[in-house]
Amino acid sequence: MARAGSNMISIRRSAERGHFNHGWLDTCHTFSFADYHDPRHMGFRSLRVINEDRVAAGQGFGRHPHRDMEILTYVLAGALEHRDSMGNHGVIRRGEVQYMAAGSGVEHSELNPSPAEPVHLMQIWIRPDRRGVAPRYEQRQFPSLARAGELTLLASPDGRSGSITIHQDALLLAATLLAGQTVRHALATGRGAWVQVLRGEITLNGVQLAAGDGAAVEGEPELTLSAAAEAELLLFDLA
Repeated sequence: MARAGSNMISIRRSAERGHFNHGWLDTCHTFSFADYHDPRHMGFRSLRVINEDRVAAGQGFGRHPHRDMEILTYVLAGALEHRDSMGNHGVIRRGEVQYMAAGSGVEHSELNPSPAEPVHLMQIWIRPDRRGVAPRYEQRQFPSLARAGELTLLASPDGRSGSITIHQDALLLAATLLAGQTVRHALATGRGAWVQVLRGEITLNGVQLAAGDGAAVEGEPELTLSAAAEAELLLFDLA
C-alpha cells in the first residue's frame, strides 16, 4: 500500500487487489477474503470486505450462511436477486442498496436473474459493534444517487437523513461526479475514512485515484474529492 507524500493517505491500487476469474464470477478483493489472504490487508477499522464482483448471466452465489457481519450490496449495473432464510426476496438494481445484518445467523443466496446481462456490484462487509443481534434485511432506493455532484448517505448507526441503520459507528456515502465537480466531507477528530473509486478518476486531497483504487485516510480534517471527468465513488467514515 503506497503512502502519498506528507498526506496521511495510504493508497491501495486496483492492480494490487486479489483477483480471481471463476468463469461465472470475476472478482477483485481489496482486503483478504476467501482464498485470498494477505495479512497486510485485513480491512480498515471496522471495514472488513470490499469486493468488486461481476457475475455472469443466470449465475450467482448459492445458499450459504453468515454470522455477525453487516453486509451491504451496491449495484453498478444489472440486477441481483436475493433470497434468505428469513423469508425475504427482492431484486436490487442501480440506485438501490441492499442490507443484511447477519447477526445470530442467516442463510441467503444472491443470483443474477438476467438470461443475458452480467451484474456488476460492490459487496461490503462491516464488523458490527455487537454480536448475536437478530438478523435483518432491508432494500432501499436512493433517488439522490441519480443526481451528480453530491454525497448521498446510504448507511449510518442512527438512520439519519433516510439512510439504512447499521450496527456500527460507520457512515457509508456515495457520489457521482461530473467533470469539474467537487464534493467535500468533514472528518471528525479520531475518525478515519476509506475512499473506493468505482468508475473514472478522482483527486482526493491532491492524490490521484483511478477506478478500482482505494485509499485509507487518517488525520485529515476534511476530504476534498474532485473529478476531471465523470466518476463514481464510495466513502466510508469510520470510528
